[in-house]
Amino acid sequence: MDLSQTDLAALDLTTAHLADACIRANIPVRTAVLTPVVPGTKTGGRVLPARHAGSVDVFLEALERSAPGDVLVVDNDGRRDEACVGDMIVLEAQKAGLAGVVVWGLHRDTQDLRAIGLPVFSLGANPTGPLSLRDRAPEALSTAEVDQWTVTSDDLVFGDDDGVLFVPAAEAEALVEKARGIRDVERAQADRVRQGESLRSQLRFAEYLESGLTFREHLRRIGGAVEE
Repeated sequence: MDLSQTDLAALDLTTAHLADACIRANIPVRTAVLTPVVPGTKTGGRVLPARHAGSVDVFLEALERSAPGDVLVVDNDGRRDEACVGDMIVLEAQKAGLAGVVVWGLHRDTQDLRAIGLPVFSLGANPTGPLSLRDRAPEALSTAEVDQWTVTSDDLVFGDDDGVLFVPAAEAEALVEKARGIRDVERAQADRVRQGESLRSQLRFAEYLESGLTFREHLRRIGGAVEE
């Protein structure tokens, strides 16, 4: 299974499922609170890092090195005084076969981005373009900083309405299998709630209150999955 070219829609998973899988696998949960330009869109693929320094040339160079299914991850230091990605770069990324664009910063040309349709995640919109030309970092095409995390092409990124999540590519297949198990148990629990059986009843909550165990210990004992 080549997860570097598989998005969340194809996996039928959410970032929440994958985040829970990371917790259970003792892998750092690397998330960023970014939102999709078009609500409901999802993305996933290998990280294609690019550090913005006031010019789009770094993005074009990154695209020269890209493979279909990659996700362009743009580091603009989380700046909110300028946008660093607009319609032309997103259109170019789409034509290069990328699966999406993730921006640690702001985008612009929102109406055009919606029409293009490629999933774009950012901190928000600003009509102002780059305000200055800065020195380009030596690692501009090898790493990107997103919130507190440093990501590289050894990582995969997944995004949906809850935000974006980075996972090590080497661990991705095991995490996906774990996430599928979490998803299936939780879906079954939700179906039972809809049919009239409360979650408290399913999780034998009254028994937990008398047990002296922590809630996670109780869930382990009964095979629950809300937190464990």
